[in-house]
Amino acid sequence: MAARLPPIQNLQAFEALARLRSVTQAADELAVTPSAVSHRLRQLETQLGTRLFERADFTLTADGVAALVQVRAALAALAQLPQRGANDGARLRIAVTPTFSREVLLPRLAGFRHAWPDIELVLQVAIPLLDVTGEPADLEIRYGPEPAPGSGLAHRLLLADEITPACSPEFLAEHGPFDGHFESAAEVGRVRLIRSPLEPWSTWFAACALALPEPREGAQFNDVGLMLEAAAAGFGVTLARLKLGAAWLDSGRLLRLSPRAVPSPHQHWLCWKPGALQRWECAAFADWLRQSLA
Repeated sequence: MAARLPPIQNLQAFEALARLRSVTQAADELAVTPSAVSHRLRQLETQLGTRLFERADFTLTADGVAALVQVRAALAALAQLPQRGANDGARLRIAVTPTFSREVLLPRLAGFRHAWPDIELVLQVAIPLLDVTGEPADLEIRYGPEPAPGSGLAHRLLLADEITPACSPEFLAEHGPFDGHFESAAEVGRVRLIRSPLEPWSTWFAACALALPEPREGAQFNDVGLMLEAAAAGFGVTLARLKLGAAWLDSGRLLRLSPRAVPSPHQHWLCWKPGALQRWECAAFADWLRQSLA
């Protein structure tokens, strides 16, 4: 398999910094932020497996001097190719589940925009637990168990989470207290349970050694955010994901009924078709998302 080529933006940042020896001046020349220049340099050094600069004054290392000769030759050759336009960037289509998009991805996207201003993101909704998207995407953020080997997709774990029962303060005042931390059949049986294939109650029942079947009655939703909103509106008790549901729990709109939290059988995965990460914009987003969630 051919080695993945460094993104041209990283090479341009390296060349500009080697010539100007100033992150600020390099950023001005490239029309990006200084943090974007630093990020691109770090990514290039990581991919090459070597340091290119002595950090104190941006003096080139021996490896940096050798690399600069090759990079300048490569950039000069690329400059001879027909150009579509100076402002043309790469378009990257991301399929992402709704609640992950709202609660995790969108609050962080400003960091990606600053690091990679020349990538135009197109976000589209992916249906959790189903291999269905509105239209083809370059990368997909999927929710569920680990993709099967026969799915035809490469994948990387993005976010694992734990679950705990939760309800609104009003629902707790009316139906509580739950002195047994919602770990007994008696407590579970006296309230309405919010259902979803995205977060089966069997996970909680098994952790509490309760021989109860998956509930067949009660409000049901196919989106984690809708489950949490329904619980906040007093529909019943839901299984809240601690990370994905942090906004509801931290604000007090939902209250935990137990100090226990158990691992969910479903995680968020970054998925792509083989070869997709050979494209610099796909690799840039995948690396940025991994670092952002670390």
